[in-house]
Amino acid sequence: MSLYLDPEVEALFAMAAQHPVPTFRQMGVAEGRRFYEAQGAALGGPVVEMADIRDLSAEGPAGSIPLRLYRPKGLTDASAPTLVYFHGGGWVIGSIASHDRVCRQIAHRAGCAVLSVEYRLAPEHPAPAGPVDAIAALLWIAEHAGEFGCDPRRLAVGGDSAGGALSAVVALAARDAGLSLRGQVLIYPCTDVREASWSSPSRVLNATVPPLTQDAATFLIDEFLADRNLADDWRVSPIAASSFAGVAPALVITGSRDILLDDGLGYAARLRDAEVPVIHRNFPGMVHGFIELAGVLSATHTALDTIAFFLRERLSAA
Repeated sequence: MSLYLDPEVEALFAMAAQHPVPTFRQMGVAEGRRFYEAQGAALGGPVVEMADIRDLSAEGPAGSIPLRLYRPKGLTDASAPTLVYFHGGGWVIGSIASHDRVCRQIAHRAGCAVLSVEYRLAPEHPAPAGPVDAIAALLWIAEHAGEFGCDPRRLAVGGDSAGGALSAVVALAARDAGLSLRGQVLIYPCTDVREASWSSPSRVLNATVPPLTQDAATFLIDEFLADRNLADDWRVSPIAASSFAGVAPALVITGSRDILLDDGLGYAARLRDAEVPVIHRNFPGMVHGFIELAGVLSATHTALDTIAFFLRERLSAA
């Protein structure tokens, strides 16, 4: 595997070294959540203006699940093609607010509506609460989409990191429920939290590469998995599913200096083995979390355009 680090990432790391911050383990959950949202606001680039933004809620097994609907300018469809988005953050941090800029960018570039989902987080709500919410939210959205101007026949799912894992999970659940999704966008997904996965080449090579070092990842997974026996549950490790046949076509995005590179590669291989159409785009020298760094990384814009192209194709009216 390559040790190449993109020059813009090197510059970002040099800037960060001048203002060192504690690790996620040192910060703890509450401070980690505040830091994550502040970082997104500082480095996420401009706030793209939308034609309309609405806060909604889906019905979940433990109560309402907050949603935020983004409609970009120029979207004239009364019943709009829609991406259901699940934010990253290791199932512990992150929120609708932390990924506001990402959702706006995707909606604007892809010309579709985006519905961002606020699923329950650990440690207050450990596994499988987040995945259960994600599945419930998608099924509720599919049933009620017409009520808020979304087309239930043109739905895709997507997310980054833990949200990428949740997207894979809900794509599997949609297949099992007979719901036909147009696509799944898996941005450096964490598809395997089983103990054996920590010896994969990318997790060893990139163990100390920020922001998702091995220490940060194990801290988040420990908070998420109060019951380690759930690591084999496909809702927690989607790569452990018994079958991938019939799930939605996928776009898998990875970065070569990301600890989760092998998670994305392995999941893409499983989908291909099941004859699921897969587009894989790897970004050399990119680290975990780069989709949130549109304010400082050129590659982020290329990745967003790649996502937009995939969604425009998959969510077309045909």
